[in-house]
Amino acid sequence: QVQLVESGGGLVQAGGSLRLSCAASGSIFRISAMGWYRQAPGKQRELVAQITNGRSPNYADFVKGRFTISRDNAKNTVYLQMNSLKPEDTAIYYCNVRTSGPYRTDDYWGQGTQVTVSS
Repeated sequence: QVQLVESGGGLVQAGGSLRLSCAASGSIFRISAMGWYRQAPGKQRELVAQITNGRSPNYADFVKGRFTISRDNAKNTVYLQMNSLKPEDTAIYYCNVRTSGPYRTDDYWGQGTQVTVSS
């Protein structure tokens, strides 16, 4: 089991910045990927950015050049630096951690943090 605690959402004007954090605890030795998803009202949850062990970060096209994902392995924490925010970035942002073992893969989700960008 992995427990996730998110922080850092809020209200910001268009063009502003926010930084999200997600701290993992529990069975962290099995973590194979950490990332962020978001879900806007009436829309499906979508991938924003993800770091998979041993690979370069993966970003959705709509955040390339504006958002940066990073990971502090010593703190078991993943961050999402969001710059040049747009009103369409408004959504609930969810931290995701994937664990992989010899026989199964599991996804864990944070509680979600609201990001609201005003025009």
